[in-house]
Order: sequence, then C-alpha cells, then structure tokens
Amino acid sequence: MAKELKEVVNREDNYSQWYNNLVVKAGLAENSAVRGCMVIKPYGYAIWEKMQRALDDKFKETGHQNAYFPLFIPKSFFSKEASHVAGFAKECAVVTHYRLKNDPNGNGVVVDEDAKLEEELIVRPTSETIIWHTYKNWIQSYRDLPILCNQWANVVRWEMRTRLFLRTAEFLWQEGHTAHETKQEAIEESERMIHVYADFAQNWMALPVVIGHKSENERFAGAEDTLTIEALMQDGKALQSGTSHFLAQNFAKAFDVKFAGRDGKEEYVWATSWGVSTRLMGALIMAHSDNNGLVLPPKLAPIQVVMIPIYKGEEQQAAVLGKFNEIAAELKKRGVSVNIDDRDYLRSGFKFAEHELKGVPIRIAMGARDIANGTIEVARRDTLEKSSVSVEGIESYIVELLDTIQENIFNKALKFREEKTTKVDTYEEFKKVLDEKGGFVLAHWDGTVATEEVIKTETKATVRCIPIDAEDEEGVCVLTGKPSSRRVLFARSY
Repeated sequence: MAKELKEVVNREDNYSQWYNNLVVKAGLAENSAVRGCMVIKPYGYAIWEKMQRALDDKFKETGHQNAYFPLFIPKSFFSKEASHVAGFAKECAVVTHYRLKNDPNGNGVVVDEDAKLEEELIVRPTSETIIWHTYKNWIQSYRDLPILCNQWANVVRWEMRTRLFLRTAEFLWQEGHTAHETKQEAIEESERMIHVYADFAQNWMALPVVIGHKSENERFAGAEDTLTIEALMQDGKALQSGTSHFLAQNFAKAFDVKFAGRDGKEEYVWATSWGVSTRLMGALIMAHSDNNGLVLPPKLAPIQVVMIPIYKGEEQQAAVLGKFNEIAAELKKRGVSVNIDDRDYLRSGFKFAEHELKGVPIRIAMGARDIANGTIEVARRDTLEKSSVSVEGIESYIVELLDTIQENIFNKALKFREEKTTKVDTYEEFKKVLDEKGGFVLAHWDGTVATEEVIKTETKATVRCIPIDAEDEEGVCVLTGKPSSRRVLFARSY
C-alpha cells in the first residue's frame, strides 16, 4: 500500500505526467467539474496560505494596504486602453444575462432572454480598468498621492490548454495597483516590488530567480516596462514567477485621472501594477520535488515536523505519545508546526510513505527501545538521510535542522540553475543547447521584435528577460549578426 501511495511516475521519463500525478497524489489540487478550473484541496491551500501570509506582511511593511474591487468590469472599460484590450480580449469571459428560467418546453433551465444586460460585463482577467475608474474619484490633488493598494482575489482567463496551478481558467492571486505623483516614484515602486518578489522566492520558496526587464514582445499589455523574476524548473524550462509593471500614465489618460500638482497645474497620475499567483505553487513543486513526492522548503511546509510513534501495546503507546507531546509542546513554543501522527489503523510504513510524498521536511520516529536509550530517529526529506540523535536537546536540534534544510534546498536549486545556464555566440550553438541541454541560454540579440519572433517560431524559445545586472558586452545577435551591447536570457518556458 505504501509503495502504491508513493508511485508518482518517473520524473525523467515523463515530466508533465510526473507533475500532474504528484499534484493529485500529494493532495494539493484536482480538476473540477468546470473545464480548466481546479479545486485546491486543504493541504494545497495551506501552502498557499503560508505564501499569502508572508507576502502580505512584506506588502504592509512597504506601506501597502489591502482593498477589494468588483469581480465584474463593464465591457466599455476595456476599450479605453487599446493595448490592454488587445492583450486580454481572447481570454475574457463575458456575462450577457442576469437570470435563468425554466424552459416551458420542458428542456430544463434556459437563459431568460428578457434579462439581457444593457452592457455586458467582463469577469476580471486583471483589474487595472476598474481600479483606475475608481481612482478617478479618489484623486484630486498631489496630497491624495501616493495610493498604495493591493487586493487578494480570483481572476478568470479563458485558457484553452490548462494544467493544475500553472495555467487554469480561474486562479488566485494578488494584484497591487499604485498611483504616484511623479514618474520616478512609479519607477521606483515597480523596482521595489519586483525585489520583494525576488526576496520571497529566494528566502521562502528556496527558489533562485533572475530579475530582469521583459522584452517589448513579452511586456504586460498596457505597460511601458515590465520587470520579471524568472525561475528554472528541473526539466530545463523557465517559469515566469512574478511581474511588476511600470504603467506610466497610460491608464490615467485612458480614465482621465488627473491631479492638481504642487504648482497648481493639472497632471496625469503615474501608475504601477504587480502580481503573483497560484502559479507559484507550480514553481514550488517543479523546482524541488523528486520521484518520492514533494520536497517543501520548511518555511512553506504546512507541517514542518511529523512524529510517528512505534509501539506494541497500550503501555508503549502511552509512553511514546507522552514523550512526543512534551517535544511537540516545546517545538510549538519555538514556532514550529508539528503533527503527531497517532492514527492507530495505519502501519508506520504507510505513514512514512505518505509524509514523504507530502514533503514534510522532518520526520521523527520513536519506539520503546528509543525511550530506553534516550534516542530518537530523525529523517530529512530533502536528502532522505536518517540518523539517531539524543532526545536531550532535540528541540534545538530540529530548529537548526529546519534552517539547514531550507538552505540546502535553495543551494541545490541554485547549483542546478548554474549548471543549466550557458553562454552561446552562434545560432547553431543556441539551438543545440536548447535541444540537448535545455535551461537558460545567455545570448546576444539585436533587440527587435521581428528577430525574437523568428527565434520563437524556429526554436520555441523567447527572451525571458534582460537581466538587470547584465554587464555591457559588445557582440552580435546570434540570428541576424547585428550589433548587440549585452546578453539576454533566452529559454523555452511554461
């Protein structure tokens, strides 16, 4: 039974199937009755809650407040910002009627044609339009600025090809929307927030990321500049893991949002927006997990330590559970989440396999012999190593071990990224690396949309970003031979 529980499909044989099976078998999510939508199960939602809590604290530390805006957006709002509507039109779900009725011909429930909306509503794919319509009422003077708002919400983008967490028709996210007095303030805000995301990815998700600017072809619809964090998954594909957009005055002009400046003159407001979504759950799974199941960084694990008693008879059971309760109480005082798995209808082997599959960072087991010897067995999920340690001081040992595991998971992912990042100077080399090695490719590019489109068509690779720390380096574009002043990051991606 334990073997069946752990059987996920070999990651090296079929990465996509491995990922989907792992999401389901580990109890994170499942497909719903609505095509392209998912049910996030309690264990998966517990991870998302930890992500939310950490990010929300970071937003508030940088002066942001949470608000909530409507799910429905009048269709006319989208036509006000041309590039924005062009970017989202194909993904919009549209509400046309507000009532159903029983079919008089006995064919069940049908749309009541007498209940047609005067103006159709879009189910939000993103909220810039409804928010900037609202901000017009909030902003009259420079004294009303800045506005630093964030909302936690669900959005709908009618994707045709879906995959749990990575791309679904409905998903959860946060979206920040800020309004500023000056261009420089808005630029600084967009830069600040992409670094907040990078800090979260690296220090909470144990996920090394590259910060950079999106190419013109890959920018958010309606933005003048998009900053991104790009992560590398274990199959060598990139995953965009968070974005921050400098919107300039585009939405302020579209919705006529002006303010009286310090000199008394009217000016348009400067704007940003930024967001991450439940796609981060996909990143967490694909960056760290293995053929035994999830590997979760301790900071995001719903259960950081699981305790499994080994006993025969009620007397041994009481003794082991008594010791576990003492240890658990002390660990909880130190902020560690603990689960004593005392289900007496399951074998310990099954429990070991289940918690390994779910990625619990530390598993400890104890039996009567351990109590007599003053020892306890400690197993690490990241390395699968087991050791027998003294019960004396076990709480401090576990707290330190959790930090070690967090660091080790990050370092393993960083080493993988470094090994999978390759500099190339010719188009033949470029294609060979993508086909045979995968990962990030650092190459010169002439900066044109046309060249990027040709490369994408021929190789399925795109400019993931222009790294912010890229050094100037004279060279020539791998495709056209035209001059280039720096290398950019290419990859195939999700």
